[in-house]
Amino acid sequence: MIRKADVLAALRARVEADLVAVTASQRDAQAGATHEEAKPEHDKDTRATEASYLARGLAERVAQLGAAASALANMVVKSFADQDPIAVSALVTVEDADGVDKLYFIAPSGGGLKVTVGGVEVSAVTTESPMGRGLVGKHADDELELRTPDGVRSLTIVAVR
Repeated sequence: MIRKADVLAALRARVEADLVAVTASQRDAQAGATHEEAKPEHDKDTRATEASYLARGLAERVAQLGAAASALANMVVKSFADQDPIAVSALVTVEDADGVDKLYFIAPSGGGLKVTVGGVEVSAVTTESPMGRGLVGKHADDELELRTPDGVRSLTIVAVR
């Protein structure tokens, strides 16, 4: 059985690793934008401008990842019973129309990331995502339909922990 604490730890580690990598990229981009060789050679030379745009975008991503890491570090993991409504920190088993079970961890941030714990893949979703909005407030044995670019997906909530 997968422990939610292990899922949260794996998700934290993933976000923190991404933060370290993006921070390094942002520093490199910023250094490149202000480097002597980035100065324009003529009025049509936009290397420095493009490098500064890249550095700014990476700085915004660093801020987002920092906020995500902080939210995950402060997250309190609660226990859920099948009759409890799904909320943040729930580990939800969902069965799709093909009978395939998938695990979703409702997190305050880190949505879209997948982590493997005990050989099982768990997808993190936030309450802002379509999947998260569809799951929050539901219970075990509830059914839901999600509209996706590929069409409507019918899902059944198998378990809530």
